[in-house]
Amino acid sequence: MGKGFGNLAYVRNQIWFTLSPYEQRPFAKAIKAGLPNALRRITEEAPYVLPPLLLGYAVYSWTIGEAHHRSRKEYQLEHGGSH
Repeated sequence: MGKGFGNLAYVRNQIWFTLSPYEQRPFAKAIKAGLPNALRRITEEAPYVLPPLLLGYAVYSWTIGEAHHRSRKEYQLEHGGSH
């Protein structure tokens, strides 16, 4: 009657290359080449990433401390704010 699903058309001049799952090595040289490469990339990017992160953490911690200080009863009474 008709062709089944998967055999709908005949394709000419097409070449398929495949590897057996037993021949593939997805983690080949992952520790020997991958780990040093990752460390190199981290050390190269650290001067660009660390200063903004440290500045952001300093501003955040100062802001949290200042908010706690200003929410204290003593501060509110000294500066005429409501508690």
